[in-house]
Amino acid sequence: MVAYAATHDADASTATDPGAHRALVEQIDQRVRERVRAEGVDPQHEPTAVRRLAEEAVRLHDERSLTGQVLRVVDPSRVITEVVARVAGFGALQPYLEDDEVEEIWINKPSEVFVSRRGRHELTSTVLTRAEVNELIERMLKSSGRRIDMSQPFVDAMLPDGNRLHVVLEGISRGFSAVNIRKHALRATRLADLVELGSLTPRAATFLEASVRAGLNILVAGATQSGKTTFLNCLAASIPGTDRIVSAEEVFELRFPHPDWVALQTRQTGLEGTGEITLRDLVKESLRMRPSRIIVGEVRAEESLDMLLALNSGLPGMCTVHANSARDALVKLSALPLLAGPNVHSGFVTPAVASSIDIVVHLGIDHSGVRRVQEVVAVSGRIEQGVIETEPMFVRDDVELRHAGGMPPHLERFARVGIDVHAVLAGH
Repeated sequence: MVAYAATHDADASTATDPGAHRALVEQIDQRVRERVRAEGVDPQHEPTAVRRLAEEAVRLHDERSLTGQVLRVVDPSRVITEVVARVAGFGALQPYLEDDEVEEIWINKPSEVFVSRRGRHELTSTVLTRAEVNELIERMLKSSGRRIDMSQPFVDAMLPDGNRLHVVLEGISRGFSAVNIRKHALRATRLADLVELGSLTPRAATFLEASVRAGLNILVAGATQSGKTTFLNCLAASIPGTDRIVSAEEVFELRFPHPDWVALQTRQTGLEGTGEITLRDLVKESLRMRPSRIIVGEVRAEESLDMLLALNSGLPGMCTVHANSARDALVKLSALPLLAGPNVHSGFVTPAVASSIDIVVHLGIDHSGVRRVQEVVAVSGRIEQGVIETEPMFVRDDVELRHAGGMPPHLERFARVGIDVHAVLAGH
């Protein structure tokens, strides 16, 4: 009876003592890794096999506990889940990756792991070691085919589940490597879904869908995490199936249904210092692929010049840009092409922006963390004293996104595809 009580007390302490539980998980983790290597299992592509090995390891551990050599596993399912996450998943981050409410995860240092839920961020109770963070980075990049080292201290990559990874190596980031995982949550795939989520009104959604069908060029602007990529996906879902789409992105983030679509992404410099494929290269290459539409995931630099040249030639397209308002988005798009070289000047770029961009949609996050369309403006194509003229189409007040009375450019394009834009804006 005394021996039983002692064992029972030890089991109870294992369940409540984080250190003892961690030691137990590490023991079983080590055994599972040995079996993984022995059987030639690929953990990331064979998670079911890893779970089987974890279940066997826990069962064998429990059998040994009957002899008193080791402590009993009090919560087998919890231990199995943690071991599978460590071996086949992304360790302590796996629960956040599987939580649908978590939109983003970032690590400032091993003892500071943050998550974002519904636009609000919070410090979690998860505490990692420096070695665990480095192992996570290595495992995440292994599946992406991208690398990080002192010669290439930052990296953008796509995880197997579609989430976007960004890493800044220690030395550039003070003290520790900084990790950011932006989850790709498919809460909306069409403009109608955004209406249901309260981001958009039915009338504005109908107008934007009509604008896409009519072949107007649309610029989506907003701050980080305001939903630009999701909105771009929803717009792209309205492109007619008869069109051929070519998209260019830093990493593959766009996901929308279309029968004729070629997606391109950039590539890092190789170990020899060659082989880099930039976003500007992709925009140029896309024009050689007979597109009916081009989509640029986000313009940040000189690739904006090539995109403007393409749009200015009559090829419909859309893209995103970081900006605080629709007006700021046009100003920024007028400045970015100047990075392409000294022979590019504002006297050419500003008129090119005015004649190439037709609609600007600005997104924001309200005080409750909800992503909403803040304004939709039309670009008339006119310039007054160096300023591109715009006309407000929809503006958000304290209640909702209201029609502001403006009209889009190129009414003939709407008529060409059988759309009465006046009726659309009137809500008929």
